Amino acid sequence: MLGYASSVSESAIRVGGVSKRFNDVIAVDDVSFEVGRGTTSALLGGNGAGKTTTLAMLLGLLLPDQGLIEIFGVDMVRDRYRVLPRINFSSPYVDLPRRLTVAENLRVYALLYGVRDVAAQIRRLADALDIGELLRRTYGSLSAGQRTRVTIAKALLNDPELLLLDEPTASLDPDTADWVRAYLESYRDRTGATLLLASHNMTEVERMCDLVLMLRSGRLVDRGTPHELLERYGRQNMEEVFIDIARDRRSRGAGAKRAST
Repeated sequence: MLGYASSVSESAIRVGGVSKRFNDVIAVDDVSFEVGRGTTSALLGGNGAGKTTTLAMLLGLLLPDQGLIEIFGVDMVRDRYRVLPRINFSSPYVDLPRRLTVAENLRVYALLYGVRDVAAQIRRLADALDIGELLRRTYGSLSAGQRTRVTIAKALLNDPELLLLDEPTASLDPDTADWVRAYLESYRDRTGATLLLASHNMTEVERMCDLVLMLRSGRLVDRGTPHELLERYGRQNMEEVFIDIARDRRSRGAGAKRAST
């Protein structure tokens, strides 16, 4: 992994007062948060809450209308190309070229990221994610679950220090999903990487995440560890907390500190 700016900031991600508008729609409205290095955090919210727009800005695919985004201390508006080689992204909703084989897809992305020993890296990930038998098949011929595993392999090609994951276990059966979560946790622990995931699987969030950031209508409305949020809302599981926040129900804990205070 690259060591650029390794001592600049203890935060992997710093977002300050970020807003993004599309015509008359405010997709992200004055959002601020920090994510510590080597942690796993969740960006949660219902459909239209602003998760995808926020992830796109963290990746440098969209520029904020106002506010600051720093990745490893690097300003993503002015200098994002200095830090992009240290980041990668996985989403089952973003297809790879369907006519290429899995091996061809992985090779193309490995070359784009400047991976040194491409063949060895593809073999290592194919073994680790159990996709060896898929390498000669076209991406378009794969099942949804198989595509999910391939997109995770793509996201790990450059050994990213920051891994952004959109629904990382979507379309996977419970056993495979559990295995993928364990692999991602092992990758984080082994490399010190930072993981930020958007997920509707609240069991996944409770298991993996040190910090939960809750969005509603483009605004950050609450944050905390899963345990803190469960206590704050007086709930038994994160699915109930998610529904409370999505429906704008107030937390039940006395004197609870909300994200807006």
